[in-house]
Amino acid sequence: MTAATTITSRTTAEHELAELQREHGAPLFALLLRLSDGDRQRAEDLVQETLVRAWQHPEALRADNFDSVRPWLLTVARRLAIDARRARQARPAEVGDAVLENARVCADHAERSVETLDVREAVKTLTPEHREVLVQVYFCGASVAEAAAVLGIPPGTVKSRAYYALRALRRVLPGYAADLR
Repeated sequence: MTAATTITSRTTAEHELAELQREHGAPLFALLLRLSDGDRQRAEDLVQETLVRAWQHPEALRADNFDSVRPWLLTVARRLAIDARRARQARPAEVGDAVLENARVCADHAERSVETLDVREAVKTLTPEHREVLVQVYFCGASVAEAAAVLGIPPGTVKSRAYYALRALRRVLPGYAADLR
């Protein structure tokens, strides 16, 4: 085969493919748009893939069994659309960056459990008076006045005991100092 024959056959194939696009492109696109649930990009990609298949199988386009190549092209397009839909359903859905940026961060339960044990052990090192104040104010959620009423001590004493209890916890739990302010 000479270079001139190769160029001529390639040019002829390109012209035939362009003719297929002009003659059958619109009906192919309409079918694939319906099969793609209105996704124009996907429909255009499937039209292109259908024409690539036609280019790869020129013998099917020249068969004497039918008057038009449109039924063959529509069948190929339909099968490609079905394959594409099955492939999408087989894969998990893709997640965009915007979704990840807005996703709620879940704390590690193991880390939370370790922190709870650390704080529990640290609270055991406090004097009973300091421990009672912390339990009332921080664990039971009582106000200074409510803690004073429950413990039977003045509100000023509740404040000072809470201050010194937290200060003692900062010394025992140096890694948690920022959380205890």
